[in-house]
Amino acid sequence: MDVNTKTMGIVQVDDDHIVNIPDGLFGFEDYRKYAIFESEYMPLLWMQSLDEQNLAFLIIDPFLICDDYEIDIDDKVLASIGIKTPADVHAMVIVTVPSDGSPVTADLQGPLVINKQNRQGMQTILSANRWTTKYDIIAALKRREGTC
Repeated sequence: MDVNTKTMGIVQVDDDHIVNIPDGLFGFEDYRKYAIFESEYMPLLWMQSLDEQNLAFLIIDPFLICDDYEIDIDDKVLASIGIKTPADVHAMVIVTVPSDGSPVTADLQGPLVINKQNRQGMQTILSANRWTTKYDIIAALKRREGTC
């Protein structure tokens, strides 16, 4: 599928990288279909709205940046997107790149949960107060590489 993107022009995306988020994202409830594809800033990915070309998010697998990250979500909530087992879950978090040069951060408190089987997704808020909406990604990656 050809996808008109905010930052990269037209990008070819396989159908298995299209995600439907029935309730939308918090603050973007009207936009429900997204294409996920590699960005020029690995390990970040783009999540491009198919409903609005000018709406795109950088996302990252939270387990790449936070060794002890845990997602505790009620099974009934997960059932709303067809998740039956933990193996069906693919988690991602939204990244913020501030224009003022402050740290690049990830929202660990509001992860995206995607069902690997049917490509249905949702954003949820974790009740554990140990997760922040402003987790410093660069510092985490440097710690992981042993350079910090």
